[in-house]
Amino acid sequence: MTNPPPGPWGRPPQVPPTERIPSQVPPPEATQRIFRQAPPEPPTQQFPTANASPPIAPVEPGPPKQNPLRRLVSDPLSIVLVLVTVVALGLAAIVGGELYARHRANSIVSTIVSCVVQDKADASFGVVPPFLWQHFNKHYTNISVETAGNQVRDAKGMKVNIDLKDVQLKNAGTSAGTIGSLVARFDWSSDGIKRTVQDAIPLFGGIVSGVTTNASAGTIELQGPLGTVTAKPTVTDGSIGLEVQNVTGLGFTLPSESVQPALDAFTQQMMKDYPMGIKADAVQVTDDGVSGQLSTTNATIPAGGNDACFTSL
Repeated sequence: MTNPPPGPWGRPPQVPPTERIPSQVPPPEATQRIFRQAPPEPPTQQFPTANASPPIAPVEPGPPKQNPLRRLVSDPLSIVLVLVTVVALGLAAIVGGELYARHRANSIVSTIVSCVVQDKADASFGVVPPFLWQHFNKHYTNISVETAGNQVRDAKGMKVNIDLKDVQLKNAGTSAGTIGSLVARFDWSSDGIKRTVQDAIPLFGGIVSGVTTNASAGTIELQGPLGTVTAKPTVTDGSIGLEVQNVTGLGFTLPSESVQPALDAFTQQMMKDYPMGIKADAVQVTDDGVSGQLSTTNATIPAGGNDACFTSL
């Protein structure tokens, strides 16, 4: 070790004593560890491949389910809509049943009348009260029937319109029910009378070539090559008859007795075996034929076993 150079006065310089300063080391608990955060990685971009399926969207939880009944009760509009729907469906069912039952009943009555008159017929029931109510009580207030006009049994060219009132169905042995009243109005054309006479009256009918009417005199004329028969339609004891007024042939007047029996047999055959006590009320001559009315009241409807035409009741 070298000695310091001497001072200006030949004495070595005085070196002050060294002061030891304690090191400032922080306690372990005061040490704060600092971590360097790594920088975020840049987002990677995915490119779909040819066979890759599309990404599935995350399913978000829906709202909590509510009780449908509680939700319906809490919404007055929903209640009204439900009631309207129920009422509409009920009305539709009633109307459908009404139409079906009415159609079925019309078909049954049409079949019965067609069998009786031997011609096509169309029936319809009254609209008041509703048919289902009538059917439930088996009491029908009004029924209308119209035939096609081809014939009424042996009467060619005759058309009938029938009104039935207060019809009650009740099976009781030989009876299927009752009819309060039945009124049948008929129209019989001149051509129909001619064809009927030609088919129904032997010998005499074959020589009838035409029929004309005289409404003012109330008579009809059966014309043939050999002469003319003038007769007046009448109603006697519920039957329609033809009363001979005049017979001419080859320019001579012949006695009415020569033709009257044949006409009587003809009219009796026309009114034979009408059901339910149907009788003639009136008859009149028109410009193109003969019209009249048949009727019955408080009539008993025959059961199907007694009259085949009423089997469908």
